[in-house]
Amino acid sequence: MSVACCRSSLGIMATGAINVVRGSRSSVEELLHIYSHSESVALAVDGPEMFNRMAKTFISKASMRFVLLLWGEKSSLACDGLEGMPVFNYKEIVDLGQESRKSLLDSHDARQHHTYEAISSDDIATLVYTSGTTGNPKGVLLTHRNLLHQIKNLWDIVPAEIGDRFLSMLPPWHAYERASEYFIFTHGTEQVYTTVRNLKDDLQHYQPQYVISVPLVYETLYSGIQRQISTSSPLRKLIASMFIRVSLTYMELKRIYEGKCLTRNQKQPSYLVSMLDWLWARFIAAILYPLHMLAKKVVYSKIHSAIGISKAGISGGGSLPLHVDKFFEAIGVKVQNGYGLTESSPVVAARRLTCNVLGSVGHPIQHTEFKIVDSETNEVLSPGLKGIVKVRGPQVMKGYYKNPSATKQVIDEDGWLSTGDIGWIAPHHSTGRSRRCGGVIVLEGRAKDTIVLSTGENVEPAELEEAALRSSLIQQIVVIGQDQRRLGAIIVPNKEGVLLAAKELSVLDANASDLSKEKMTSLLYKELRTWTSECSFQIGPILVVDEPFTLDNDLLTPTMKIRRDKVVALYREQIDNLFK
Repeated sequence: MSVACCRSSLGIMATGAINVVRGSRSSVEELLHIYSHSESVALAVDGPEMFNRMAKTFISKASMRFVLLLWGEKSSLACDGLEGMPVFNYKEIVDLGQESRKSLLDSHDARQHHTYEAISSDDIATLVYTSGTTGNPKGVLLTHRNLLHQIKNLWDIVPAEIGDRFLSMLPPWHAYERASEYFIFTHGTEQVYTTVRNLKDDLQHYQPQYVISVPLVYETLYSGIQRQISTSSPLRKLIASMFIRVSLTYMELKRIYEGKCLTRNQKQPSYLVSMLDWLWARFIAAILYPLHMLAKKVVYSKIHSAIGISKAGISGGGSLPLHVDKFFEAIGVKVQNGYGLTESSPVVAARRLTCNVLGSVGHPIQHTEFKIVDSETNEVLSPGLKGIVKVRGPQVMKGYYKNPSATKQVIDEDGWLSTGDIGWIAPHHSTGRSRRCGGVIVLEGRAKDTIVLSTGENVEPAELEEAALRSSLIQQIVVIGQDQRRLGAIIVPNKEGVLLAAKELSVLDANASDLSKEKMTSLLYKELRTWTSECSFQIGPILVVDEPFTLDNDLLTPTMKIRRDKVVALYREQIDNLFK
């Protein structure tokens, strides 16, 4: 179905019309709002099941000239209210196009009275409604120029060759996926669509050169590998763990002598100190190198054959946890972290294979500028100082549809788009362990996600959440505490992991199959304290919930980011009791 969606969106844009895209998981109410707000004139749906879910509401409340069915049979559609409304399946649309073209070519009179109007690069190509973690969706107006910028400039990030295979599991309507698709098709490479359920099997079967996805996929792969190691025999577990520790240390030293260690410090070390640091790192790395190579042959080669990804995994649409980043680097799987927004078509920065600085989202892509400004004064800050990230370039949207006030809030008169993200630009050093990091962008969370405690202290929850997720006992976490004296957290536990840990710690009998809520909370609290001990702030009370945050319960966005506002609203009463 993804192929049909892609073809239809390309076909609509090629005619000069504008497509308004949304996923089939969205509620009927949300789809109706988007259809009405965008002033759409027709409906294209992926199949009869989707149309039948929407039919009653749309037929009574929306004005539709025709319906396009991308998949399935028209006979399966709910017919009530469809009388007199044209319904076309995908083949019929193609046939109509061919007939129209043939009659036009065969008829001299038709050609004389038919005028073509060229599509301008500044014409609107698509209208994409945001699916952010807070607030109502806004319609982002993207032009043909915006999308063409991505096609022309992403090769610097992903130097794809004819014959390369890409595996993707993003929603086909999402800006990240669409930019990827257009790039992939333009460069004559192959795309395979998969789902969360089929990811493991498809990785093994297709052995892709590249994987395009969100951080959650790499976190899932990391957890799966760790789980496989932890359940193996004691000897294999010991060997694998030892090799991974050696490789992590080796790569840490390699980053030092290659000059790829991030720092916010504007003052660079002296040449002598830099040289001694470089010699020390090279010497220790040389000692560890044989063990690292042995680990690649004995352990990592098996992981590689299982997950494919022979060239690189591209991560975007959210924050990639540093421990996951370091792990894949250690085992030799290249992961390139990138950054973008729907409002910027979406990619504005990404890590290159030639300068893959961990902890960053890389350098700006071609023709793109970044600056960091103070959130209160809007003053431009020096490299290394943290503030609001602003970006400018040919990929920045035309604005929000029918919402000039919202457009003015995010795009200034000089064309700078305020991303709403907090970050900093790495200072330029000519010597030392950070000499190749100058100009890379580092993100530290959303300005809107900042928690302000009643003490007046500002807390960025991303740091704590990333640290907590390193625990194999914690599946999902949302740090809370707005206007409270201290922080708290809502935790979805990994029940299998918690049960196993409880037995190992003799909290539970070896034959038991369940753990009380009190004991689980106590175990998770200790685990949380362990992993977040080095963070700037500590978490107080925790709320353990049974139901994971998913797409189905609308607590995740299509790019697998937790909808904080909806989670907090859902557990409002329990949160209030938690802080009492």
